[in-house]
Amino acid sequence: MDKIRNFCIIAHIDHGKSTLADRMLEITQTVDVRQMENQVLDDMDLEKERGITIKSHAIQMAYKYNGGLLNGDAAKPLNGEYTLNLIDTPGHVDFSYEVSRSIAACEGAVLVVDATQGVQAQTISNLYMAIEHDLEIIPVLNKCDMDNAMPERVEDEIVDLLGCKREEILRCSAKTGEGVPEILDAIIERIPAPKGDPNAPLQCLVFDSVFNSFRGIIAYFKVVNGTMKTGDQVRFVNTGKEYDADEIGILKLDMCPRKEISAGNVGYIISGIKTSTEVKVGDTITHVARPCDKAIDGFEEAKPMVFAGVYPIESEDYEDLRASLEKLQLNDASLTFQPESSMALGFGFRCGFLGLLHMEIIQERLDREFDMDVITTVPNVSYNVYTKDGGMVEVHNPAGMPDLTEIDRIEEPYIRASVITTADYIGPIMTLCLGKRGELVKQEYISGNRMELLFDMPLGEIVIDFYDKLKSISKGYASFDWHMNGFRPSNLVKLDILLNGEQVDALSTLTHRDNAVDFGRRMCEKLKELLPRQQFDIAIQAAIGAKIIARETVKQVRKDVLAKCYGGDVSRKRKLLEKQKRGKKRMKQIGNVEVPQKAFLAVLKLD
Repeated sequence: MDKIRNFCIIAHIDHGKSTLADRMLEITQTVDVRQMENQVLDDMDLEKERGITIKSHAIQMAYKYNGGLLNGDAAKPLNGEYTLNLIDTPGHVDFSYEVSRSIAACEGAVLVVDATQGVQAQTISNLYMAIEHDLEIIPVLNKCDMDNAMPERVEDEIVDLLGCKREEILRCSAKTGEGVPEILDAIIERIPAPKGDPNAPLQCLVFDSVFNSFRGIIAYFKVVNGTMKTGDQVRFVNTGKEYDADEIGILKLDMCPRKEISAGNVGYIISGIKTSTEVKVGDTITHVARPCDKAIDGFEEAKPMVFAGVYPIESEDYEDLRASLEKLQLNDASLTFQPESSMALGFGFRCGFLGLLHMEIIQERLDREFDMDVITTVPNVSYNVYTKDGGMVEVHNPAGMPDLTEIDRIEEPYIRASVITTADYIGPIMTLCLGKRGELVKQEYISGNRMELLFDMPLGEIVIDFYDKLKSISKGYASFDWHMNGFRPSNLVKLDILLNGEQVDALSTLTHRDNAVDFGRRMCEKLKELLPRQQFDIAIQAAIGAKIIARETVKQVRKDVLAKCYGGDVSRKRKLLEKQKRGKKRMKQIGNVEVPQKAFLAVLKLD
């Protein structure tokens, strides 16, 4: 165990985590030169296209270290071959749950900071997460070869943030590979070997799982205590189910089977599990014959921020969609879903996501990995609606709203939001939060010119585009965290969208009365751009109850019926036009308007 090091790489978006991982794999010769490519650990096409990491990826490297003695301790010469288990993590805040799971499986973290950008929002929140788990932090300054790098200034920021010595900060360039061997040496010197007893009863923490259509469910785990051998009978503690370990092994670029995996190591288990609900991320695996006393503390449940309905385009695909979501949930434990139905869209699921990017990625993955064509409704949050007869209904979906005449009051969820930023951006951030019906609770300086602002805000206001706006006005320099803060009465109304007098319930939203007219008008204008023109006029209206508050018309496509009529009496022309008019009228009565999927998505990005 002295020769094992488990570490993850954490950083803000685009600070060079995956590139640094690429260089480490090259130096340790884990990946063949022929297999080497940029972002080699990001195995989804989606990750390579967007240049972001969506999933954490575990991989084992072997590294020959020729250093001196550990902390000058003569009894422990450090030379020899070391096993390094690396977990590369995502940087985007929507995937912070992936990061928290990776951190739980490690003893140390390489904190990467971009020398051109400095310490940013996710740097801080990921760092706090790592410190909470008592990880050894190795600060690394990346992109030092860039012309606009400011290593001295950024080192000051890291010293302020971590309270470390300047000489502990390593400089490197992940692109050229300069300084990367020093990081590998530092990992061996500074990160402690895993603690654990290979002879104790088996305790393994499941930190990820994937579905394989040939071999069933593959769970990735870290052995905390004990030793697992091929063929052992194991039990998953939370579900109580028992299996045989048909194959266990370690994770290189492909899976490499091994006879046994002992304490401190990271590996995978294949035991022919077919049902996706039987594996939970954060569960503990133990032996049936010699079980451990207690389960390992897993991770706290991810809290969804955004709820949206996901419906199959063909209603007979409902069961396939359920199976696809279950398989996705194995791979992405932060996705939650429950069945619901809608008048316009039939049966589907109400899904909870961590943010808008997360929602977009899940939709893309459903399409690419499972071939599911889905429609997603406008995202919203859940409200408590009190009726006049004293009852209370929890409404997740505007279609489930009781009639206006029966409602006594509506309460919406409020959050306590904490925004950490530098003093330069306080004005625009305050304007943004107050514009979202936020109330400033307090503001205080943390260190230097960094400030923390606390707001009470309605959750419904931050659901759609708050993150994106906050990131853009603060140039990525504001970190944002929140927790629930109860429910408060609010003046909410249900805004309906009508197409030719027909209500489209997938476009209905619950919104504050003050915002309703403006929101309805913008929605109508957006739909006017996106709806394809028909042979008849389409009236797009926004309504609150029976009152129409905004209207736009998509003009009809007209065929020139007079083209064949040249010369002669005007009554010939009139006769043709009258005939066309009668046809248009009949068509309008029987014609229905299809709303394209991009219209549903564009409504979210109204600004």
